[in-house]
Amino acid sequence: MLFIKRGYLLLLTGTLIGFLCFSIISLLYSGIRQPQKISGIPSRIEIDFLYTSEKQGWIKEVTPKFEKWFKQRFGIEIHVNQIVTGSHDTVNRILDGSTRPTVWSPASSIWIPYLNAKWRNITGSNYDIAVEWTPIVLSPLVLAGWRSISEHYQVKGFIDLYRLIQKGVDFKYGHPDPQLSNGGIMTVILEFAEAAGKRPEDLTIGDLKNKTVIQIVKAIESKAVYYGKSTGFFGAYAAENGPNEINFFGIYESVVLENSLKALKKWNDSIVAIYPEMGTLMADHPFVILNGSWVTPWQRFAAGQYLFFLLLPENQELAEKHGFRPAISSVPLDEEIFNQLNGVKYEIDVPILKAPKGEVMEAIFKAWIRVRNIGL
Repeated sequence: MLFIKRGYLLLLTGTLIGFLCFSIISLLYSGIRQPQKISGIPSRIEIDFLYTSEKQGWIKEVTPKFEKWFKQRFGIEIHVNQIVTGSHDTVNRILDGSTRPTVWSPASSIWIPYLNAKWRNITGSNYDIAVEWTPIVLSPLVLAGWRSISEHYQVKGFIDLYRLIQKGVDFKYGHPDPQLSNGGIMTVILEFAEAAGKRPEDLTIGDLKNKTVIQIVKAIESKAVYYGKSTGFFGAYAAENGPNEINFFGIYESVVLENSLKALKKWNDSIVAIYPEMGTLMADHPFVILNGSWVTPWQRFAAGQYLFFLLLPENQELAEKHGFRPAISSVPLDEEIFNQLNGVKYEIDVPILKAPKGEVMEAIFKAWIRVRNIGL
């Protein structure tokens, strides 16, 4: 399991004791930007939370509880304005200034170096906009497939799809558009990594131009029958339309949990998660209080409390009911949810890989144009 390494122990041990009098000042003076003046205690605070749709069900359920909790604890009304869209779109909104959130939570931390690189380039700033972050829930990217065909052909990763192509096995493939979806770009990153025989963090721009690598990824993509906007679409589409419509698709483990039994009841064959044996990327849903000039000290304080609340054990357990693994290692994983009858594994037994560098991410978006199925 992925453990929280950024700020969680400090948050849990000190937030409620000293956060109000200490964190506001220390956070302001630790960055490059000039600190803002701290005004008197407000009667109401509003924060804008820009996040992705995968966790919307959980966030919508837990946020009203936070607003009530915050009011009772501090005597200050709090309202969290929820702005929900895709990961790539969240980056674009921050960069073009159309949304100025207090808190940003893409589906994966792979977007953080990408945002920071683009932020410095576009704005000419000498500081990063996303400095510190903490995962709030976890869901690995998996290659989903129907149990029957996956076991028959012993598919254990994306490179096995290329092996099937070489053997003349026909199949239907799909994943979200990487220009629209975090699940899409994570899938394409793993395709390129397996084609190059490297970990994503070791990919270079040269790898993305390598003729053999391009050939392998392009061959896999030639089997695509659809590029959707979200991973959730593929899980629902497969469960509804059956194994004749689509065989393999890149989605989150949480989507498998949502649709595996539905598929079994309708088609007598279940959708299962294939955890790529070379390793996978974790959608770790980072909670980032932005280092933006528009974020006030009181908003920063309220956002810190929001993070603390989301990481409380009872709220992490609630996230499990929405198909997510808890981000806190001390919260037990529910065996009634995470088991092979539901199409997933209790323990992730493959390496959790790191994201490529920001400039490599940018190059992957360009390489995507060369490898995608142009007929879609």
